[in-house]
Amino acid sequence: MHPTHRFRWLLRREFWEHKGGFLWAPLVAGGISLLLSAMGIVMAIVAARGKVPDDAQISLGDGTRVQVNGLDLGMLTSRLGHEDLARLGDGIDVTLILASSWPFIVLAFVMFFYCLGALYDERKDRSVLFWKSLPLSDGSTVLSKVASATLVAPLLATLAAIATMFGFLVLISVVAMAYGGNPMTLLWGPSSPLVLSAQYIAAIPVYALWAMPTIGWLMLCSAWAKSKPFLWAITIPLFAGLFVAWLEFLGVFHDVTWPFFRDVVLRMLTSVFPMTWMDLQYLEQVDFEVAGAARNLMHPASVYRNLANPELWIGVVAGAAMIFGAIRLRRWRDEG
Repeated sequence: MHPTHRFRWLLRREFWEHKGGFLWAPLVAGGISLLLSAMGIVMAIVAARGKVPDDAQISLGDGTRVQVNGLDLGMLTSRLGHEDLARLGDGIDVTLILASSWPFIVLAFVMFFYCLGALYDERKDRSVLFWKSLPLSDGSTVLSKVASATLVAPLLATLAAIATMFGFLVLISVVAMAYGGNPMTLLWGPSSPLVLSAQYIAAIPVYALWAMPTIGWLMLCSAWAKSKPFLWAITIPLFAGLFVAWLEFLGVFHDVTWPFFRDVVLRMLTSVFPMTWMDLQYLEQVDFEVAGAARNLMHPASVYRNLANPELWIGVVAGAAMIFGAIRLRRWRDEG
């Protein structure tokens, strides 16, 4: 078998063995998000009908008064200007980002525990003896797990997030039509679901590079630990951070505790969580009152600017070194 074909079969193996985490977990998370959104909308409608009098009215800008319980969204939409629609679209985009974030949150936990058990579980159940009897190198086996964590799982979670986004748009479109609004004019036109979907997919390579330190560290612990890899993976970085803080308290170092926690401890443990690459100073510069701020937050220019960040490439080198260590450990580590 050609090496590329062998590697493709290794990727399929990882997908088949972890289909629940890679595929179904993000889909279920997106479905739960839509279900809770529908329940919240129904509760809001029922609460509004119970507390707002039937003859309650609101005043529009030109003096026209509209009855609340007989609210006509079509009339309100016709009175919105281009700037108002732009701000409305940006608000909808923020809502779409929040609604589609559930699959990404689940992805972070799936990747964390997948990498932690990628090499430990096969030693625990002794299936590593079978896989080592096949003409499969340790390097290709470990790299297939890395590719599954950095590309396959994020891609499936992104597709689930996009499906959740469009499902949420359909949900609120039904509500808009129930109140006389035109979803195309009120929701689909001002918002940017296609732009956000493209930005999600474009961010996968940067996410894969940023997550390398955590992936490498967890796989190294998975290959090295004889038992309880979770405790080793968590306690070693935290103890190192506490030790540095203790040395700073003794006066050996000065102002190194927070940089060490930020650049070492957190990068080793939390880099698989989405948006952790975002620069806090950049977030402070984003004016969310300006139309289009939500789209600019995930714009490729703001995402790929991280490629100029030395911290990202230092993490990539460190992650690659730890993955190389995991490959070496798998060569001689057995089930005992």
